[in-house]
Amino acid sequence: MYYVYALRSLKDNNYYFGQTDNYKRRIGEHNSGKVISTKHRIPFELVGLKSFNSRNEARWFEYLIKHHSDKKYNFIRLLETRKNLKPVRSRSEASGSESLRLGER
Repeated sequence: MYYVYALRSLKDNNYYFGQTDNYKRRIGEHNSGKVISTKHRIPFELVGLKSFNSRNEARWFEYLIKHHSDKKYNFIRLLETRKNLKPVRSRSEASGSESLRLGER
């Protein structure tokens, strides 16, 4: 199983999107500063994730949300609505579909 996940930085309220086959390990890497692109923005909270059967499907969805602002916006709104969070406006937001899993705080 592969996942596309959305993280929100508690430092600057911006979002980060990634894909992995082990989301718990990957989020731990983000929060421990092991990921160069996000270490200056820790800590992160998991907003939610979407599961896929193949890595290609996950990579394609990640590409879509990183390159199409309307898909980012819709993905973040869907995740935050399901998690009952107040949406935070930022430059990066996401889009998605119905097979989403939400993370714990």
